[in-house]
Amino acid sequence: MHHSITYPEHLPKLPGVYLFKDASGRVLYVGKAKSLAVRVRSYFMNRAHHKVAPLLSAAHKIDYIVTRSESDALLLEEYLVKRYAPLFNVLLTSGKPFSYLVFTNEKIPALHIVRSKDIPGRYFGPFAHRRSVRRCYEYMMKTFQLYRCTRSLPQGCLKYHLGICAGSCTESFDIEAYRTRMQLAQEALAGNADLFLQTVQNALDTARASLQFEQAKRLHELQTHMRIIFETIRHNFSPQRYQADIVAQELSQGTAPHSYDIYPHAEHALQELLSLSSPIRTIDCFDISHTQGRSIVGSSIRFTNGIPHAKEFRRFLIRSLTTQNDYAALQEVARRRYRTSMDTPDLLLIDGGKGQLNAVRAIVPNLSVVSLAKREERLFTSNHPDGIVLDISTPIGKLLTALRDYAHHFALSYHQLRNSQELRTPR
Repeated sequence: MHHSITYPEHLPKLPGVYLFKDASGRVLYVGKAKSLAVRVRSYFMNRAHHKVAPLLSAAHKIDYIVTRSESDALLLEEYLVKRYAPLFNVLLTSGKPFSYLVFTNEKIPALHIVRSKDIPGRYFGPFAHRRSVRRCYEYMMKTFQLYRCTRSLPQGCLKYHLGICAGSCTESFDIEAYRTRMQLAQEALAGNADLFLQTVQNALDTARASLQFEQAKRLHELQTHMRIIFETIRHNFSPQRYQADIVAQELSQGTAPHSYDIYPHAEHALQELLSLSSPIRTIDCFDISHTQGRSIVGSSIRFTNGIPHAKEFRRFLIRSLTTQNDYAALQEVARRRYRTSMDTPDLLLIDGGKGQLNAVRAIVPNLSVVSLAKREERLFTSNHPDGIVLDISTPIGKLLTALRDYAHHFALSYHQLRNSQELRTPR
């Protein structure tokens, strides 16, 4: 049963940004407001509007961040829209209609591409790019043999003999087998992609081992098609795929402080902890991402006075390595990021432990560098060579863990983007 979102009565009459999110936590729409309560209420007062109805239908919850002023809300909205590229921001700005995939509830169910939820059935979407959803639709129809023929031929049509038509044209049409394939197609779209693909891989290995070459060929084709389908689904549901950051984490608590609220409380304490003579205005953070040594990438993010400085964000495809070596990868990122001494921050934070810290220090010896290890949230600094465990409830703990996690997700999003590009590149 579809969740019917209701107006959140707890919203304050303060400036800020609001985020509509779906049931999985993906950001669907970001807006700014002079008064959060008044602006969000307007959506529910205009629920039937053709632009509002699809958003409320897809949304599961509304989160918000209070800002100091309407101007701050405008800046934060701009940053969040660039960061997430929410589907409905794109659609409502461009005016382009979006599409859904629907599995109908007919006696002989069917799969269709539609632009509205007028047909009873199970829906997937909305999708921003019609070409991509058409590609996904065609793969689903072919892979699961879902094409319904309008003819009536005792021996079946040509597409049936080519393995495309479901066989609805034949006298011996097996409707139960067709419904089973239809259900499998739905679960493939809704289920765990990694688990689905691993199950197919196991069956493929078994078929090859038992010399069932025809079966192995069909499984290999299924595996190839489903990878494309999963990538299409991920791309369309989250245009900046897999990107999560500290905002998403903080919003799960409703009004938890944003990094620019934490920074003023952490700045002086952090300067004292590190025995630095100058205030810490700019903080860079590095992270490395890979899958068992493949598609190794790095990220560098910068926060200025606690606010993300997106123009200073960098992504690096690691060129010097073909196998996993986080130390060497971090060194390459440091060399490439700080080619000129004019571009250095007041502090560099590394995602890692003592080894990662020493590796980067060797490249930028004149830069203040610290590292933060995830397991114990242990901070390594010049004053603490064996590390100290951070209290993550303190301003310093909140700020450094937020920046560390932000850089991690920024690197992860690039790594997964590279993976998806390699997947789509013909070999």
